[in-house]
Order: sequence, then C-alpha cells, then structure tokens
Amino acid sequence: MSVFEARSFKNHEMVVFCHDADSGLKAIIAIHNSSRGPALGGCRMWPYESDQEAIKDALRLSRGMTYKSAMANLPLGGGKSVIIGDAKTQKTDKLLKAMGRFVNRLHGQYIVAEDVGTTVENMDLIQTVTNHVVGTTSGGSEDPSPATAYGVLVGIQAAVTHALGKQDLKGVKVAIQGLGNVGMHLCRMLHEEGAIIWATEVSQSRTKKAKEKYNATIVGLDEIYDVDADVFVPCALGAAINDNTIPRLKVKIVAGAANNQLAHSIHGEELSKRGILYAPDYVINAGGVINVYYETQGYIKDVAYRHIAQIYDTLIEVFTKAENENISTSAAADRIAERRFSSNTSNEDDATITSYTPKAHNL
Repeated sequence: MSVFEARSFKNHEMVVFCHDADSGLKAIIAIHNSSRGPALGGCRMWPYESDQEAIKDALRLSRGMTYKSAMANLPLGGGKSVIIGDAKTQKTDKLLKAMGRFVNRLHGQYIVAEDVGTTVENMDLIQTVTNHVVGTTSGGSEDPSPATAYGVLVGIQAAVTHALGKQDLKGVKVAIQGLGNVGMHLCRMLHEEGAIIWATEVSQSRTKKAKEKYNATIVGLDEIYDVDADVFVPCALGAAINDNTIPRLKVKIVAGAANNQLAHSIHGEELSKRGILYAPDYVINAGGVINVYYETQGYIKDVAYRHIAQIYDTLIEVFTKAENENISTSAAADRIAERRFSSNTSNEDDATITSYTPKAHNL
C-alpha cells in the first residue's frame, strides 16, 4: 500500500522521509495540519518492525496533535516525527544532529520536542543545529510530567462535577492504571485532594511508594478494571478501553493521561451507552504540550499553568455538547476540534479564568 492510500494519511499536508547515510538515520516527519500555526509534536525513537508501522505511527500521532492543540486553544498545528531504531543501542549524537538538520530544513513548519525514546538532553543536542525545538534545558518548562498530571487532575474534577455533582475530590474513589512519571505525580495530587486511591503498576518500587506515601491500595495489573470506584484513570499504554475491559468497569467516569485510550472510536459510543462519562484523552492530557508551548513565548510557569487549568472548562464544554446533541463525548470533542482547526479560530466562548482551581500542589 502506498502512503497516499494509507487510511491514516487522510488530510495530511506533508510527510517527509529523512535518511542520512553517515549516521544511519531513518526518520519520518509528518505534518497533519498547520492552519492554526506551525506543527508541534515530539520525536519518538522506536524499533518499528517495518517502515509501514513507522509511517502509520507518525501519521496517527501527528493527527492526534492537531486535535490536541486545537482543543487546548494553542496557535499550533499537529505534527510528529519518528526515528526508526532502538533508542538504547542505536541513538548517537551524530544521528540526533542529523535529525535536527532535517527539522531545520522545514524552516519552522515543524517544531520538535521529546517523546518516547528521546530526552531533554537529546533536545539540547538538536538545539545546536536548529532553533525549531522546545523542551530543552534552556527553555524553562522542565519535566512535562507534572504539567500533564495537573491537567488530568483538573479534568477529573470537571468530570466529577458533571457526573457526580461534587465540587471537590474528597472521598472520590479513583483507580489509577500506571504509575509512571505522570501517573505518580497524579497519584500524589489526588491524595492531596483527599481522593481514595487504588493503583496498579509493573514496578514494585513505584507501587511501594504509592502505598506508603499516598495511601494507595495496590491491586494486580488485570484487577484494576474490576475495582468498584468512581473514576478509572488510565495512565499506561493505549487501547485500555476495549471490548474486553468495558463490560468489567464499575465506574461512572473514565479520565486519565494515556494516549489513544479507546481501542476503536466505537468504544467511545459504548461507554456513552453504559452511562460512563469519558474525558477524551487528547483533551485531558494536553497539559504537557500547553506547558512546552510557552517556551516559544518566554516561559512563565504561572501563565502556562493558568492555561492548563482551562482544561476544566474545555471538558465541561465537551460534556455539554455531547448531552445537547445526544452524541458521545469523543464525537463531541472531535467536532469542536475540527471546527477550530478547519476555520482557524479559537472558541470565542472560552473562559479566561476557570471556575475550579485545586489547592496548591508541588508542581
């Protein structure tokens, strides 16, 4: 199948195939939409089984960034890059600089940042050959994990307010799937807000920390779906919401940090049919991209976090639209995002100050 025939290619503006024989670089830069501004998205390094898998991933991820940036009211488009290779054994300074030079050739149409398999230090190296990079040591935004977790926190509160009528998270029962960097920060914040926590994670050291510091009840990796809670919080791999797991959920809300939480779009409809409120992933987990965007403006943390807090209002808008039009929340979010990036406008009704601000956290 050619790239143009690929289902994921639909409506993409540009796909650049990058090869540098000297360093061994084989990479793909995908720009989905730039109607709102330059495409910003991370650079992922992964040992893809085939070139087709790499293309598919780049296209899928770049499209998601268009929707995420539009819903976050950022003047950005959606893009992503992938480097084909094992980050543990094949990543070299020469390879990263070659990648940076390809980014530079696009003259700002694509802004690169870290992703799976790349680091802040890698972005620092890329910065030596291009200015079209964010998430560097000098940028000021630092680790994006707390920002992402903070956005998920206010998003959970929006869902709890809408579905449960509660104005705080005290006593709300949450089941967290995954205690990586974002999941652990979120676990801490939820504990500080008074939530009751169940959690699961592969790493025993992380589950021990969650239990001892945040009073989390630890359950097995598969048992997390069966917890009788208010909110299921997926913060691990994608496709956690699927044909097998949906019937097991005993929650009223699904709201978490993981990307691509729905195995297929139909699962958003299935959650809706079962009366489970879904906070679309690319809306609730946008804190990281919002935070790093402000490096392009001269990073001021308070300004960035006030913008992240608006995730609350955006989700309330999504939930209300879904109810008014009798559609799933995932479909409602798609419609809002598509209107925004198709017309190159932000939502005129967006509030500048959110109606909910959680207590101060160690962000």
